[in-house]
Amino acid sequence: MSRPPRARDSVLDAFEQLLISDGARAATMDATARAAGVSKGGLLYHFASKDALAAGVIERLSALVTDDVDAIRTAPEGPVAFFLRSSVMADDPLDRAIIAVSRLAQAGSAAANAALREMRERWEEALRPHVRDQAALDLVILVSDGLYFNNALGGDTATAPVPEGAALDALIALVEGSVRS
Repeated sequence: MSRPPRARDSVLDAFEQLLISDGARAATMDATARAAGVSKGGLLYHFASKDALAAGVIERLSALVTDDVDAIRTAPEGPVAFFLRSSVMADDPLDRAIIAVSRLAQAGSAAANAALREMRERWEEALRPHVRDQAALDLVILVSDGLYFNNALGGDTATAPVPEGAALDALIALVEGSVRS
């Protein structure tokens, strides 16, 4: 399958950024066209409606999750350690897609809610063989959620709410020691 045209990606990037910064209500077709630097006709060429834009962002998330699950499964440091370490937001494409789709879900999109549930299920499926039971899997997922959420609180404070360096290594070692099969 060929790569979508760059203009299409630019429109999706603009829509995604509007969702993140201003929310679903403000991420209109006009605002998206303006932010992407395309005419309304150019936008409509790629996406006939706001629902089509939302579907594009959800498809982007699904593709990024596929890449992430592959990375989890093949990580030299192990799936649990990789998953926890990558739970610290880095403003990468996956982080931005998760936030954008979360904004759609908060606005009532059933498709976005389903995409976020599917993302969680795919992560769990990749991790399940590497933990002893469901409680251990829940621990990994909840620590990941905490790292992700607390990273969002970090800002520019002197003491980050998310451990870094040796402190993050120690947390990962503690979790891995608790969940091994």
